[in-house]
Amino acid sequence: MSTFRIPFGPQHPALKEPINFTFKVDGERVVSVKLRLGYVHRGIEKLAEDRTYTQNIHLVERVCGLCSQAHVICFSQAVEEILGVEIPARARYLRTIIAEMERIQNHYMWLGFTAHEMGFETLFMYTWRDREIALNMVETITGKRVNYGINTIGGLRRDLTAIAVNPVKRGLDQLEDRMKYYKKLCMTEPTILKRTVGVGILRPKDALRFGAVGPTLRASGIKRDIRFDDPYAAYEEASFNIITYDGCDVASRLLARCEEVFESIEIIRQMLDNLPKGKVRVRVPSQVPQGEAVSRVEAPRGENLHYLRADGTDKLARLKMRAPTLANLLPLCKMFENMNIADIPMIIAGIDPCIACAERMTFIDTENRSTNSWTGDELRKYSIGWYEER
Repeated sequence: MSTFRIPFGPQHPALKEPINFTFKVDGERVVSVKLRLGYVHRGIEKLAEDRTYTQNIHLVERVCGLCSQAHVICFSQAVEEILGVEIPARARYLRTIIAEMERIQNHYMWLGFTAHEMGFETLFMYTWRDREIALNMVETITGKRVNYGINTIGGLRRDLTAIAVNPVKRGLDQLEDRMKYYKKLCMTEPTILKRTVGVGILRPKDALRFGAVGPTLRASGIKRDIRFDDPYAAYEEASFNIITYDGCDVASRLLARCEEVFESIEIIRQMLDNLPKGKVRVRVPSQVPQGEAVSRVEAPRGENLHYLRADGTDKLARLKMRAPTLANLLPLCKMFENMNIADIPMIIAGIDPCIACAERMTFIDTENRSTNSWTGDELRKYSIGWYEER
């Protein structure tokens, strides 16, 4: 067998964020792939240690613009657990509503992005046009389209006004109508079927072995969803289905997300119809007692995990985040095996990657085979010295 290597990235027209894959290919077939991260590391976990808990609300919201609600809920829940605080029922319902709106706009965006990768520009423009409905709904409730700024530790900063309910319900009807059309299109359009069916295979055993999460896992036939398995916010009071497909390919990931939009719409309707009265926030102390907590949330891309350790001051001692894209990168490498080079962009798009969310950095001492963590000052000195030498 005669093989050669093809570098893909870190800068590439098919990816809006830098990541590097080195593909070992035999002719047009991918034999294996080597992944390298580290091009957009932002050091958010370290930055969090220098901020108060309230300031960190705004920081974690910016881990990802498309999953800002998921990250804020995850962080807030961890702090509230250590504090022993139970937020008002109305706040739990509203957190759920905003989280599902975020899921809808994310899946619409992903559908358009995937269409763009296959050259289906008309579908790309239509889905992004309809996504504006979801963004307008979020803006109606929170006042912002991205990084909503409505969550806080102890609940929400603002309440849902009665005048906003009917526009939101009309928007849900429109989004449901449009997604029915898009789902039918994805099941019948030859261009889509040719580029997605049988592409990027991830068998159930491999999905579990490599730790896949979210729609990527559920499209391999595994029924797993944090909203159902470990309910948070008001999901315990909601009735919904976990969408799974057993095709194990990009087509299954496509259809799974289309159907998840219907479930999100139904959840929001239930929340609006049964929205409790009362306040949306309880007062909490600025200093958090010693303790630690792990919080999990089902973000649009899959399980989002925050570990938090408090030391009794107004600043946290440690924040560890595991975004869903990081969990899906090893399964992604498995999907490439025995696929054509031309399928690479579609397979990457299939997991809905957010590279900035996934970035991590560790310093490794190759001589002593050990790892260590630097302080912010040590990292700053190193970076200044590195550029001075060059």
